[in-house]
Amino acid sequence: MIDLDPSATALILIDLQNGIVGMNMAPRSGGELVAQATRFAARFRAAGGQVVLVRVAFADDLADAPRQPVDQPLSLPPGGVPPGWSTLVDGLQQPGDIVITKRHWGAFHGTELDLQLRRRGIGSIVLGGIATNFGVESTARSAWEHGYAVILAEDLCAGPSAALHDMAVAHVFPRIARVVQSDAIGFTIA
Repeated sequence: MIDLDPSATALILIDLQNGIVGMNMAPRSGGELVAQATRFAARFRAAGGQVVLVRVAFADDLADAPRQPVDQPLSLPPGGVPPGWSTLVDGLQQPGDIVITKRHWGAFHGTELDLQLRRRGIGSIVLGGIATNFGVESTARSAWEHGYAVILAEDLCAGPSAALHDMAVAHVFPRIARVVQSDAIGFTIA
């Protein structure tokens, strides 16, 4: 069990948006992940914690999408993403939540996430979302580099395959975070 001070902790959920949650995911589907994340976010808010919802979005002409030469570039639809692609899934966002829009894998680069957390006195983050080995891992690495205490809620994550998810959970996250199930997270008022 990990006990957290909700006044100094943020729950950060990555890319739980219409255009991503329907993709093939493992070890749980996007729908299962959203249901679990929505329940945990409600418990987190009730304890007084700050919820941060991160979405990825690009300009209609994709002018702000990454263009670096890589072997497997982002597969964005020709002509841009469909309407509603970057909209957060229904029922997730609640009043008081912070919404961050990113244009890279990680939620820190090129956004005001660090500023918003530091101004609220946040020193610990609970992290989940899609995809475990891309957006979640990139955000976790950057959070650790920024000095945040990172808790990865494994049951709030999914990736493009169970093997990729498991590799990140077993070999990357233990070096930069504490890895737990969301029901092992409790709250203590400091």
